[in-house]
Amino acid sequence: MGEPVHRELIGRLAAARRPVVFSGAGLSAESGIPTFRGRVDHALWSRHDPQQLASIEGFERAPELVLEWYDWRRGLVVEATPNSAHVALARWQQATLITQNVDDLQERAGADPDRVLHLHGSIMQDRCHATCGWSMPADPDSPRGWHPCPECGARTRPGVVWFGEGLPEETWALATRACSNADLILVIGTSGVVQPAASLVELAAASGAYVVNVNPEATPLDSMADTCLHSAAGEVLPELLPD
Repeated sequence: MGEPVHRELIGRLAAARRPVVFSGAGLSAESGIPTFRGRVDHALWSRHDPQQLASIEGFERAPELVLEWYDWRRGLVVEATPNSAHVALARWQQATLITQNVDDLQERAGADPDRVLHLHGSIMQDRCHATCGWSMPADPDSPRGWHPCPECGARTRPGVVWFGEGLPEETWALATRACSNADLILVIGTSGVVQPAASLVELAAASGAYVVNVNPEATPLDSMADTCLHSAAGEVLPELLPD
């Protein structure tokens, strides 16, 4: 990125009045959390298809196995530390932070939880598998295993969105509103192929937002971006974003 482009982008980011950040797995990968479809260096879990485990069918077929997998994933999140990109984003107070990630690294970096929208839920929550609405924070130090819901007796499960499930309605409504009104959207660490989440970038662009795409490699989102930075977010965001 040349110096004139660098200065212009810093100015655009500082001047944005309704900025939105849309982040994916690449943001947390810089903290050592493996991407969902990436290689898993674990003797047990490398033998399982994550798309089969992260599904209603997988849970109903082998609930203990699915819960054990999520306990393992929660352990990875607990051991991870927010990286410099998380910290820079937390300091950008006027931005709405929309993420496909189910970890809590953005909040642990200091972001107000009220402005972090988890499209795919949170791995740090347990909830009822039925429709009663019960949920509670998960305790990674004391894995729950299978427990009946204290409200209705159904199975409890991780508070994430599985394949084939709809996104949380309230969160989706807030995200679409933010993108419809955005004057700038900063896209970080996502290929932009997971729908319907990726349609938010298209919505922001169609609404006139300036699109900045930050990803170490080229992605399909490059074609709609006004500025592409093929770099790690932790390397560029601390020097680009306003405090």
